[in-house]
Amino acid sequence: MSRPISLARIGALLSKEFIQLRRDRLTAAMIVGIPIMQLLLFGFAINADPKHLPTVVSISDPGPFSDSITSALANSGYFDIVRATHSPDEAHRMLDEGRTSFVVDIPVNRDLVRGANPELLVEADATDPATSSNAIGAISEIAADALRDDLKGPLAARVQAQPPFNVVVHRLYNPEVNTHYNIVPGLLGVILTMTMVLMTSMALTRERERGTYENLLAMPTHPLEIMIGKIVPNIFVGLVQTALVLVAAAFVFSVPIIGSPLALSVAVLLFISANLAVGYTFSTVAQNQLQAMQMMVFFLLPSILLSGFAFPFRGMPEWAQWVGEVLPNTHFLRVVRGVLLKGNGLAESWPDIWPLILFLFAAGTVSLLRFRRTLD
Repeated sequence: MSRPISLARIGALLSKEFIQLRRDRLTAAMIVGIPIMQLLLFGFAINADPKHLPTVVSISDPGPFSDSITSALANSGYFDIVRATHSPDEAHRMLDEGRTSFVVDIPVNRDLVRGANPELLVEADATDPATSSNAIGAISEIAADALRDDLKGPLAARVQAQPPFNVVVHRLYNPEVNTHYNIVPGLLGVILTMTMVLMTSMALTRERERGTYENLLAMPTHPLEIMIGKIVPNIFVGLVQTALVLVAAAFVFSVPIIGSPLALSVAVLLFISANLAVGYTFSTVAQNQLQAMQMMVFFLLPSILLSGFAFPFRGMPEWAQWVGEVLPNTHFLRVVRGVLLKGNGLAESWPDIWPLILFLFAAGTVSLLRFRRTLD
């Protein structure tokens, strides 16, 4: 015989659930923290029209015309002149290493004086087409107005004529602006982040919930030995996932892989280990698997939004870029895109490999310090 619905019993159950929710401080923090994070990231950090993009100007013939073109680029708001060089090789090296988004080869001054129409060559890093598209669109207007005040005397007639130089844009590394070339390498970082952090974030919480954590503590093992035992098997899982993604990238999406396998292998191993260390750190903090998953989500969101995967990295405000630089996914994406699309080797990838080493060391140290030798 079924009992009638009792408002008193419902009230008692509701009271119990609210008390339990209040005691679960981590869940309460996530309830507030995740909406605030999404609001800040989407409201302030996400910008689909990046400006002040780092630009290197290559000047083979310094003079008033080259100065005016450089000033016009800077005044447009899209270009931030980080270096002026007389060496095209140095400019291209900075583009390969990802230290600049554009290289502008300014026409020779004497060609303009002779009345010729030299070419203004703009080479753009198109590994992330969304970053450079609007800036490239502004080039033509800049070209038309850059020398308006400099064309005087015998050259004054050229002000009303066609622009004094022709703008030629080369989209390097991804000339067809194929979005697969940008998205698929980025997905490797997102997939590894999600799965690796999730796997080890459950490592110790699963032991607690199954009642085997006491047995683990009773073993004559060092916390470092336990951490290595939990992490190393999952490294092989990450390597299998990496192989699957790279095979699909090459044969399904036709993404080129032209760089150093050594640089890619080093970055993959470091990145997998770093994310496993993060997940293991979460498992030393969380009391149960639900809390561990909440922590994983809290780490995954900025790894997607602030790493340059979903939105242009250089379009974010400076504070968001500083946060992004801390995340391993930011540096891993640069290495993977550089190796696959630019043909980078270990030397060009090193500026983004050493932060992965540092992050791995920091996450491992925190996890060892957080490891508890008691059941409390």
